[in-house]
Amino acid sequence: MEEALHKPSLQDDDRKRPSFVDTVKTVLAGAIGIRRKDDHERAPLNPVHLVVAAVIFVVLFITTLLAIVKIVLS
Repeated sequence: MEEALHKPSLQDDDRKRPSFVDTVKTVLAGAIGIRRKDDHERAPLNPVHLVVAAVIFVVLFITTLLAIVKIVLS
């Protein structure tokens, strides 16, 4: 009876730990709107990774826009 409690299930083996690279891919796909709903619901994302990746993306996006505006106006 105790063996059944300690055996890992197939469902646990199928789930992989989320990596930061997977989170970055998710943020970029979400930014351009190509992520499917099924992928979004199945993705095991670490919330800390998600926030860090989103903040980095926003900073890079704003910096790029500012650089383009400076180039055009000069």
